[in-house]
Amino acid sequence: MDIKLRFKKKEDYAAFQSKLMWRFCGIIFIAFLFVIALYLFVWQQRVGDWIVSLLKYFMRVEHEKAFFIYHEYFRGYREIFFATAIILVFIFLLWRLFRWMTRYFKEINQGIDSLLADNKEEIRLSPEMLPFEKKLNAVKLTLEQRKAEIELAEQRKNDLVMYLAHDIRTPLTSVIGYLNLLEEEPDMPIAQRSKYTHITLDKAYRLEKMIDEFFEITRYNSQQIKLSKETIDLYYMLVQLADELSPALLAHGNTVVINANENLSVFADADKLARVFSNILKNAAAYSYPNTEIVISTQETGEQIIVSFQNKGKEISNEKLSSLFDKFYRVDESRVSDTGGTGLGLAIAKEIIVLHGGAISVSSENDTITFFVQLPMAN
Repeated sequence: MDIKLRFKKKEDYAAFQSKLMWRFCGIIFIAFLFVIALYLFVWQQRVGDWIVSLLKYFMRVEHEKAFFIYHEYFRGYREIFFATAIILVFIFLLWRLFRWMTRYFKEINQGIDSLLADNKEEIRLSPEMLPFEKKLNAVKLTLEQRKAEIELAEQRKNDLVMYLAHDIRTPLTSVIGYLNLLEEEPDMPIAQRSKYTHITLDKAYRLEKMIDEFFEITRYNSQQIKLSKETIDLYYMLVQLADELSPALLAHGNTVVINANENLSVFADADKLARVFSNILKNAAAYSYPNTEIVISTQETGEQIIVSFQNKGKEISNEKLSSLFDKFYRVDESRVSDTGGTGLGLAIAKEIIVLHGGAISVSSENDTITFFVQLPMAN
């Protein structure tokens, strides 16, 4: 594969190398012809009559005097004249060659300037510089894609902050309202007081969750996820998480079924891995059809373990599936206040799994959504 790649690179630059070679050979050939011409016309005295005639015409001297000057100063120092002429010829031809090569540098420089320009036009270079043209256009396309991704992520973050700021007002207003009622009516019946206290507490929990989401954004942007790995009983972790999330699952009529080998273990950060599985289960609970099962299965493939989470729910389009692990992305564009999150859960889950040397993916077909988490098996 490496040999083929090298050969391909040589083929890409063959036209450019050929053009340089032909131009250099042309310069050498012209210099050779010029030297031969000097030798034939000057060294062999064939131009002597011309020089004598020019001396007679410009210096207004007789033929004998002009011939003497030619013989003493031109013929006497012919080696110096000849060497000087050759040097001047080579200097001139090399200058032409460097000037011609500089044109390529100017084209590359213009291509680099085009990378910085905010336009959609493709970079065009000379035909023999096609490899450079392809690379510059590839870099330009990459920069445009990254810019678009940054702008999209920034827009999603701004929308999220706006949504959260708007949503915080509702529980905060309720908390303040019910607390005012409790303060203004100290003799309120116990049942009513208990009801208002319960509502206030629920709204306060919701407010706390939203504030945690703001901190989640800060933690994610700081990119400070560090792992502390150890050997973990995978089956026990899945059972424990299912039990912890059972109240939220039962409220929606969902149950968890675990089809896994009880002796499986992985080498991972227990807290971070639990966070990944918890995020996936919470998503499954939020977007599953009521009264359906969430099936957790495991599969061993060599030195890898694949953990799958399967639930029945509304099918997700391929376009949305490709963005599901992007930060600040939410499948629920309507932003339902009770279920809407930051859109960071799955993005952080992907980063944690990648740091473990694994992979995470998702599929959706026939109203069945399946998350696959691939992890290295413990030695």
